[in-house]
Amino acid sequence: MMSVIEFFKNLPKKKCQQCGNDIHEKADCYGNICDECDHPAR
Repeated sequence: MMSVIEFFKNLPKKKCQQCGNDIHEKADCYGNICDECDHPAR
């Protein structure tokens, strides 16, 4: 049986639903859009 730590280490990186780039996740982030797509005026 796989340990909980190994399970979370092996999860694939979260991808932005708009552009497909990897999302740099934060501890309490449940979004599916990256910062660049979420704030395009930056």
